[in-house]
Amino acid sequence: MLYTTEILVKVPLDVFIKKMNNIDNMKHWQRGLQSTEHISGNPGDLGSKIKLNFKFDKREMEIIETITKSDFPNEFHATYTTKGMNNIQKNYFTETPEGHTRWTSVNEFTPLSFSMRIMLFLMPRAFKKQSIKYMQDFKNFVENGTSVANA
Repeated sequence: MLYTTEILVKVPLDVFIKKMNNIDNMKHWQRGLQSTEHISGNPGDLGSKIKLNFKFDKREMEIIETITKSDFPNEFHATYTTKGMNNIQKNYFTETPEGHTRWTSVNEFTPLSFSMRIMLFLMPRAFKKQSIKYMQDFKNFVENGTSVANA
């Protein structure tokens, strides 16, 4: 499944990137994130990997992020792999004439198991809705200082 989402964040591109490119900020806009763990490579560099540990109610999820392109302030691409699912995410950042930042995210989800194939077929909108929610939470964090860390 392939889809694109976009959001306008009312801060200059340099402020946006400073917040985006800081692993300590992830907990403020990624709901359910419990911890991050460096696995390999130099953090933030091409090919580096981190483990993201999430908890949603009673369900725990481990996601491995592998950076496939790091060209800040213009682009950031990564793959996210978890049990049964792979997500390729390509993020593009541009500054608008008003001095705001447009964030465009292209996501491609590939199920790696039969159960995930069924879930993707039955609930495709849930994936896009989750992506939009993370983008809105990032916008709220950057523009207003609103954190989801204790939500």
